[in-house]
Amino acid sequence: MSGAVLSCPTCAHRGDNKPVIRAEAVINLDAVCRNLSTIGQELNGPVTMAVVKADGYGHGMVPVARAARAAGVPWLGVALLSEARDLRVSGDTGRVLAWLWAPGDDHLGPCVEADVDISVSSTWALAEVADVARRLGVRARVHLKVDTGLSRNGAALSEWTQLLGAARVEQDRGSIEVVGVWSHLANADCPDDQSVADQNACFAMADAAVVDAGLEPAVRHLANTAAALGYPKTRYDLVRIGIGMYGVSPSTPGSAAGLGLTGAMTLRARLALVKQIPAGQSVSYGSKWTASRPTRVGLVPLGYADGVPRAASGRAAVVVAGARCPVLGRIAMDQFVIEIDDGLGDVKAGDEVVLFGDESDGAPTADDWAVASDSIGYEIVTRVSSRVPRRYVGAP
Repeated sequence: MSGAVLSCPTCAHRGDNKPVIRAEAVINLDAVCRNLSTIGQELNGPVTMAVVKADGYGHGMVPVARAARAAGVPWLGVALLSEARDLRVSGDTGRVLAWLWAPGDDHLGPCVEADVDISVSSTWALAEVADVARRLGVRARVHLKVDTGLSRNGAALSEWTQLLGAARVEQDRGSIEVVGVWSHLANADCPDDQSVADQNACFAMADAAVVDAGLEPAVRHLANTAAALGYPKTRYDLVRIGIGMYGVSPSTPGSAAGLGLTGAMTLRARLALVKQIPAGQSVSYGSKWTASRPTRVGLVPLGYADGVPRAASGRAAVVVAGARCPVLGRIAMDQFVIEIDDGLGDVKAGDEVVLFGDESDGAPTADDWAVASDSIGYEIVTRVSSRVPRRYVGAP
């Protein structure tokens, strides 16, 4: 993603030659690689899938995918067939799994042709994949998904044997190859949750039925970041590492730094205005905050159209000149107001504001904003919109 870079007179009185921009998300690809390495050392065994769906959780799918490949990750995971197709168009030739699609998806054919692994949760989906593969004269790679308790995608246990039988027929015909069996956990982000053990037992039972059906998939996978780190018995052959590779905690509340992970995204802006308001003056829509004394305020040119959660109004904080500055009043579509303590000295328009970044740098984190908005860190980084240009630092 890109955005206009504007010059501004404030550059001169800041004493540097940095271009001034409204805002940017700085993506540290070295941090992505370090996080993958840290998690890999903890796992010490299973193969890693780097999940890069939703534009790499807002970090940029293609740059993050290339960083993951450079770090030696053999598998990429995406939700949509269109995302898998975009990875192939970008030049990626490694193993990619796509798992969410509806009947008639026009990306199915190109994905099968491009050797993308396809998740199948029903007999209709199996029939579509097999028909496309026959038409193209190729053998489609299929991961059969069983619903072990999340109650989203995946074949119900009552339908699992039927799906396995149909898959065996199509595999014998040469239209597909069952290369994986998998499922999703509902509560892996909750320590010591009994449902994780229950789902794991259900998955083991479903896997035994796979063997009974005469199928021999190469990989079985159940664990996401939270399960891979917190529930070793769920690791199997392959683990799907998503939010952890971006340096965000898989649990809320939680600390990525406590897991040895580094935040990969820093969301920052430049103050658009600094001014004094009198006692009794209210701030932003709805007049939800009123100054009890003369107060210096700053205007941050980011809002909910940029992905800053409105629900964090009056509860979050940013960093200016090394100090935490609270958000005042409601976050609007394009902007919000912060309080600037008089002790910070000569703060002016053009000075940097850090909304969130890596905890080790003293910045608020995506997890902090998640707590402030009653959300999760996943949503905070993923919702940063295309109005905010991305700038990449680090390898590759």
